[in-house]
This record gives sequence, C-alpha cells and structure tokens, in this order.
Amino acid sequence: TLPTIQKMKIETKILILFLTLNLLSCKGFAQETETKTEFDFSKIEKFKETKLKGQIINDYDSVFNTTQRKELSDILYEYNIKTTRQIVVVTIDSIKPYSNIQKFTTDLGKYWGVGTAEKDNGLIVLLCKPCGQIQIGTGTGTELILTDEICKEVIDKIIIPEFKNGEFYSGIKKGVTKLIEKWK
Repeated sequence: TLPTIQKMKIETKILILFLTLNLLSCKGFAQETETKTEFDFSKIEKFKETKLKGQIINDYDSVFNTTQRKELSDILYEYNIKTTRQIVVVTIDSIKPYSNIQKFTTDLGKYWGVGTAEKDNGLIVLLCKPCGQIQIGTGTGTELILTDEICKEVIDKIIIPEFKNGEFYSGIKKGVTKLIEKWK
C-alpha cells in the first residue's frame, strides 16, 4: 500500500500545482514587433536549430515517445498544409530566465516566427512539466478566433484533466485537436 499512497501524494501534488498555476490564459504574439524580448533565444543551440529546421514538435523535455511525436507531428503538419495555420508544440524543463510562461511563449513565438507574417496565424502550446505550467500563445491573427477564453477553456477542461491522470501526451493531443476544431 505504500507505493499506492506515494503515487496518490504525487498525483495530488501535480493536480494542486497545475490548478494553482493554471491562472494562465492565451496572449498574442505579433510576428514583427518592436518590443524587446527578455532573452536572446538565438544564443541557445536547441532554439536556434529549431528555427532553422522549422520543427513543429519540440519535445525538449522528452515528454513524448517517438510514436507520439510522429503522430502529433502528422496532425499538425496536415493541418498546416490544409490551412497555412501553424501550430507548434514545445515541452521544456524550465522557462528561465523568465518568471512568466506567457512572456516566454510570446517571445519564443516571435523568435521562431510561428505562422505566416502576413496573417500572424501561429499558435504555440508550451508545456513546462517541471514548472507545472502550460501556456497557449497565439498570434494576433489567431487570437481573433481562438480567444483567451477559448484557450483557457481548452486548458482547464481538456488538457488539465488528462494531466491529472498523468496522461501528458493525451492532454496535449486532445487539446490541440480541440483547438483545430474551434479554429475553423
């Protein structure tokens, strides 16, 4: 029974952490803005390499297995081809030097140029599992359809319930699927 009690304690801590930190909402990022970022992402090789390769699944924290990464990548790639809208999924182990995941997501979206510059139709789903935080960042064109309220609802009602069960891939996949469904 000890492992069961320990597992329940860990699950409870994860649940409390995600619920406490889930006061986050979607905030837009513009493709070309004058605002200064807090951090130069080009100095970190993994972020620089992702920009050069145009990767849409960036599982830096190894949350997904190979099959899950491929399945999610196929969904996002197919959606991008059909619509020119770009969704990028990122898992990281820290948002440092940032203290605000929203700002981190926005700045990363700007650096990578997610979506097309003309339509500003990009979206980033960023999970920092060790931080217990998730953020959906939208381009200003995307934000017209996928409002802060819609993104928060997807996080609260679809993603977080899966995370509570330790199903991080399922939470991200179901959340992305719902965002695609609403982004018509």
